[in-house]
Amino acid sequence: MSKHTLSVLVENSPGVLARVSGLFSRRGYNIDSLAVGPTENPLISRMTIVINVEGHPLEQVIRQLDKLVNVIHIAEVIDSKSVQAELLMVKISATPKNRFDVEAVVETYEAKIVDEDATSITIEATGDTAKIADLLSALERFGIRELVQSGLIALERGSVTLSERTLSTSGIPIANGVQADYQN
Repeated sequence: MSKHTLSVLVENSPGVLARVSGLFSRRGYNIDSLAVGPTENPLISRMTIVINVEGHPLEQVIRQLDKLVNVIHIAEVIDSKSVQAELLMVKISATPKNRFDVEAVVETYEAKIVDEDATSITIEATGDTAKIADLLSALERFGIRELVQSGLIALERGSVTLSERTLSTSGIPIANGVQADYQN
């Protein structure tokens, strides 16, 4: 499997997510994970996309993505040079008999209980993909009633930021709010 993580800076405007996901769908690329959110600049949003490009060159995917009008910059995130995490919220079945065991699993994975009642416990956890998968595996024996998991998010290690590197060379000011032309 050929999975890659892309960090994509886009205009913070309506329809951008639909255009990006539509491109992947039309081209037959599988999105394994997608997280979108605001950045420190209110004009810019950041997408973290984990894609399986088996059978397609990564460069082709990036070129296609870069053609979209609202895309400002694309960078591949290298696992060893970044900090990555996902968020998981999972509701499991609970009984008085298994609560001690549930609490032990929660503690082992540095998760936390965020809600509980007589028949269920809701757990929140953050961590890398492997940690989240291992936690889910450990919780299966209690009976998973519902779960929601965010897409992967990632930041490069060190003091240099993607926005500073990109926006300073593309004509978009980082602080003063005046939007310049950055398109090729």
